[in-house]
Amino acid sequence: MERLIAELYAGRPVVLPTDTVYGLAARATESAVDALYELKGRRPGQPTALLAASVEQLLDSVPELDEAVLRALLPGPYTLVLANPARRYPWLAGEDEGAIGVRVPRLLEQAAAVVATVGCLAATSANDPGGPDPGTLDAVPQRIRDACAGLDAGPLPGTPSTVLDLTGIEPRVLREGAVPGEEAIARVRAVLAG
Repeated sequence: MERLIAELYAGRPVVLPTDTVYGLAARATESAVDALYELKGRRPGQPTALLAASVEQLLDSVPELDEAVLRALLPGPYTLVLANPARRYPWLAGEDEGAIGVRVPRLLEQAAAVVATVGCLAATSANDPGGPDPGTLDAVPQRIRDACAGLDAGPLPGTPSTVLDLTGIEPRVLREGAVPGEEAIARVRAVLAG
């Protein structure tokens, strides 16, 4: 755990297990995110989620977020795209700096301790762009494993988070994942009506 924390503070990416797949994570600084993109082979301008160990930690980093929505859906297997009126972390936003993707997975104890210590991280799945989602550390491409430290939590479900865009009038599923799209939309509508 100490090595992961040291690597993150040094601006280098690490591989962390989430409640869905293994993720490639880095501190949410612009230079560390650049290193994450380079290692993954991710094209610049593609959005990346801000991952937190808790809703409280997320709100400390982006206090303008809708707390009621966050608390109703997180922690859990969702990535929520929300309005980001203060335009925090613009290097994570891709083409729309007025929005930000956020994720609070149900982390295992060691991974949660790393994120709680270092702070919110930029995170994406630890695969090649367009490649299969890694449900085990061994499924993470060898070149990524060779380039950074990782935490092995054994097999994970292997289906990524469901990505919901909540920036418009109606919620939209951007990626169906661990939660079926219809179920995710129904849950969001219940929260918003609430």
